[in-house]
Amino acid sequence: MKKIFITPILILLTVCSFSQINKKPVDYVDPMIGTHNSRWILFPGPTVPFGMVKLSPDNQELGWKAGYEYDINNIAGFSHIHSWTMAGLLTMPTVGKLQTNPGTEKHPEQGYRSVFNHDNEEASAGYYSVLLDDYNIKAELTTTTRSGFQRYTFPENDSARILIDLQIPSEYGFEIFYTEIKKVNDTEIEGVSYQQSLRKANYNEYELHFVMRFNKPFKSLNGWVKEDIVRNVDGISSGFGHKDVGAFVEFETKAGEQVMVQTGISLVSAEQARLNLETELNDYNWDFDQVVLDSKEQWNDLLSVIEVEGGTELNKTKFYTNLYRAYAGRTTWSDVNGKYRDMYEKVQQLKDPSKPIYGSDGYWITFWNLNQLWTLATPDIANNWVNSFLEIYDKGGWLPKGPTGIEYSAIMVASHQISLMVGAYQKGIRNFDVDKAWEAIYKMQTTQGKPHEAGGYVGNRHLNTYMEHGFVPDEDGPVSNTLAYAYDDWTVAQFAKALNKTTEYKQFMHRAFNYQNVFDSSVGYMRRKHKDGTWVDNFSEFGQVSWLGPGWVEGNAWQYTYFVPHDLHGLINLMGKEEFNNRLQKGFETSAPHKFNSEHLGSNSLDGMGVLPVNHGNQPNMQAAYLFNY
Repeated sequence: MKKIFITPILILLTVCSFSQINKKPVDYVDPMIGTHNSRWILFPGPTVPFGMVKLSPDNQELGWKAGYEYDINNIAGFSHIHSWTMAGLLTMPTVGKLQTNPGTEKHPEQGYRSVFNHDNEEASAGYYSVLLDDYNIKAELTTTTRSGFQRYTFPENDSARILIDLQIPSEYGFEIFYTEIKKVNDTEIEGVSYQQSLRKANYNEYELHFVMRFNKPFKSLNGWVKEDIVRNVDGISSGFGHKDVGAFVEFETKAGEQVMVQTGISLVSAEQARLNLETELNDYNWDFDQVVLDSKEQWNDLLSVIEVEGGTELNKTKFYTNLYRAYAGRTTWSDVNGKYRDMYEKVQQLKDPSKPIYGSDGYWITFWNLNQLWTLATPDIANNWVNSFLEIYDKGGWLPKGPTGIEYSAIMVASHQISLMVGAYQKGIRNFDVDKAWEAIYKMQTTQGKPHEAGGYVGNRHLNTYMEHGFVPDEDGPVSNTLAYAYDDWTVAQFAKALNKTTEYKQFMHRAFNYQNVFDSSVGYMRRKHKDGTWVDNFSEFGQVSWLGPGWVEGNAWQYTYFVPHDLHGLINLMGKEEFNNRLQKGFETSAPHKFNSEHLGSNSLDGMGVLPVNHGNQPNMQAAYLFNY
């Protein structure tokens, strides 16, 4: 018999190869990727696809891109909501001296923050854990769709506590009108916070109801309103008015004892929050690990719809992590039984609770990438999107640009939700009222937008002047809206064609070529234009960034000249093929040293958006890289 000698290196390679072969798509997800200089809706903590609860650590102070920053070595706590413009309900386990203020990023010792080390931090789809060094407490997080589940491993202590802070920093900030937290029994509390988002999202009012239960009786319910501490009470209320308010429950703990917390939330009522909690977590009987496993299985089922072959392990990690992000950053806002609160703050009931109301960032981003992904990879979710739009249309009379909560946002331009709806129909995803979809889409592109009586802005701000002149004149608004409206016109035309509406097809196809009205062949770029048809003086391919006024919305002439996704052949004819390609090449070479992100180059982020040719960190030219292939 021959002896076979296997070297340790061969054994190692065999084991590594075996582990790679047996990896599932969910195993490639790394939620820590992208947690530097990122947005509120991109977080390392757990959620399920389109989860209402996005339970994640926060360590930044109030301001743009608040939430979690990888380079900050302390944590203020774990909040339950990380949706666009919306936030709230932070919990933090502590021991020792009572602190009701979180402290600051640079001075965590001034509050209840704790320092931590990334070596003691772990994040995967459906799970997050970290060791809070100041307290020697291990925090573990997982979620269901509408409930959060936390497991804290405490040291021995007679003053172990869990803080519940309602006034917390976030990306947009929020103001509290009224809060109340009350004791139900010695293992359960419930509360409500009436909140209004700030900055440009002050149209968004919402009620955050929660029910929180513990696996161990607490000694007392306590709390604070501003600087006043109250102890051993049955309830805490801020009264009316914006105030710092929170609560804390106290325990005696043994070394290594685990205190678990389950929290259900709802925008409707405490009863609905309780229903969400009990429906989604009762069957687990406090089995934290099983909730983690089921969350991972839910993610794996979704991620497995796309199978990757070949490539490196690193690229698979990038791919599946980004696929995960496409479903983690959006939100379900209806409860388990289909109840939700509409834009008028009225409670409504869905006919089919399995087709939920979704909320998201504006669709002026998703039409480049996520619309296509959702319709191709997860047609059921795409269909839910359309039904969600039509439900909002039923109650408010307009399609949403990107529903924050279930409110009409006043943020961003054009109506690119139309392309998601039409794209779904064109792919055979049609389990919705097609006639109503056409009615709603047609209204969006033929009726001047306006402030909505329930808050926010609906429709297109400059539609009348666009329809009158065939472009948006400099005197009325951003010329770039011409390009955005023309693209949406093209999508409406395709829907009309599919529905055999010949007159409307011709109408919108004619409008789809309005982009040509703002192309100046003498400079080879799209250009700002007066009502009388003359060009605005002092042309520049960079700068002239705007929001509602003259110029280019969050971009510049270089970027928006390429903004003709529906007729690139026609654009190439206008520019010339050689110029089309050479300008792209030079633009990428110029932008590469800045990693294709220019917002830091201006006096503020809006000004910075107009500095470089390719600013891939923002919407107007996300398609630039793909133009080479075309």
